[in-house]
Amino acid sequence: MTKLSVNINKIATLRNSRGGQTPNVFQAAIDVQKFGAQGVTIHPRPDERHIRYQDAYDIRPIITTEYNIEGNPIESFLKMVFDIKPTQVTLVPDAVDALTSNAGWDTIKNRNYLTEIISEFKRQGIRTSIFVDPSLEMIEGAAVTGTDRIELYTEDFAAQYNLGNKKAVEPYTHCALKADEFGLGVNAGHDLSLENIRFFKENIPNLLEVSIGHALICESIYMGIENVIGQYLQKLK
Repeated sequence: MTKLSVNINKIATLRNSRGGQTPNVFQAAIDVQKFGAQGVTIHPRPDERHIRYQDAYDIRPIITTEYNIEGNPIESFLKMVFDIKPTQVTLVPDAVDALTSNAGWDTIKNRNYLTEIISEFKRQGIRTSIFVDPSLEMIEGAAVTGTDRIELYTEDFAAQYNLGNKKAVEPYTHCALKADEFGLGVNAGHDLSLENIRFFKENIPNLLEVSIGHALICESIYMGIENVIGQYLQKLK
């Protein structure tokens, strides 16, 4: 079964919009695990507009599943990850002012940079994943860095699926097969939803984990988060 890691950034966005601690990010992390999610994902950004760096520390003691921290490996991010030692760190090349993740790494141009950072994570026992576009060349480049996994950036698939273009999954299938050739684990995330997740999972060989936040929280407004997590788990079997 493909694991579901719930990204709780949007819980923090709602909290920050009003101040105070409601909704409570700490409680959200407890609850998504209680409802069956096999992991918790956060993606702190330098301006802390949703998840704050302190949240990352506060959540750590209550993680009973897997803890995935995503972000651009700037100095403050690296310090936080080395302090917390999550299950997995997912490297994402976000610009400082990026509204959301909008591109994967160029693993060819950034090979030496990524290799150096990944080697340090691995020395500290932290599993690594690189956020990449569905490009065979980028998969090959990722393999050279020593990363444990890649995370396929699925925005294009989701947009095309909504238009009825199911062939849009094919590049992702090819990349998953290529990753398997190199012994890389395959994760995926961005705009995956209840509408498209079953089809995506059925077409991606050896899909280990999906990280879902925005769609899952939006769906939960109408259907309840426990119900929605249960539906994802069923579709990921």
